[in-house]
Amino acid sequence: MRSVTYSMNVSLDGYIVGPDGGFDWSAPDDEVFRFWIDEIRGVDVHLLGRRLYETMLYWETVDDDPSLDAPTREWVSLWNPLPKVVFSTTLSEVRGNARLLPGGVSAEIERLRAEPGDGEIAIGGATLAAEAAASDLIDEYRAVVYPVLVGGGIPFFPRDERRVDLELVETRTFSSRFVYLRHRVVRRPE
Repeated sequence: MRSVTYSMNVSLDGYIVGPDGGFDWSAPDDEVFRFWIDEIRGVDVHLLGRRLYETMLYWETVDDDPSLDAPTREWVSLWNPLPKVVFSTTLSEVRGNARLLPGGVSAEIERLRAEPGDGEIAIGGATLAAEAAASDLIDEYRAVVYPVLVGGGIPFFPRDERRVDLELVETRTFSSRFVYLRHRVVRRPE
């Protein structure tokens, strides 16, 4: 069965966006950008909420820019053809290799898991991830932790007061001071 992964950049105090809605603190350096390029290679489909989709639209239009460096071109060549599912009740259309669904992330994950494929089902966006987590559908949590305290905003982890046991399966410290943490959800036999 294909794994569902939730990956984001996160502040040390646990937020993906600060209280002012900003995330300028999470701009990756070259080493972290290379890491995300390598990570996206293992993804078969990316599920996004509206806010993240709108942020990532930048990549749909940048490929004609002659000033792009080689890593950015490589990211665009991987991201743009990647199938995406955008969950939104306010958007009426999406661009690129994306399709729009008004809701039902749990049903979509189950549908995608039933399809053949080896790559991951990636989730981006805290609200969407919280919905999947509430249905116990996330298999791995992956965070690149930035050395900044933003003091509030949108939390990486859902605040639903539900215990989830995790197993640390990978860490990486980037020379630039960022730390990658990869945790697998521990599921107990029923």
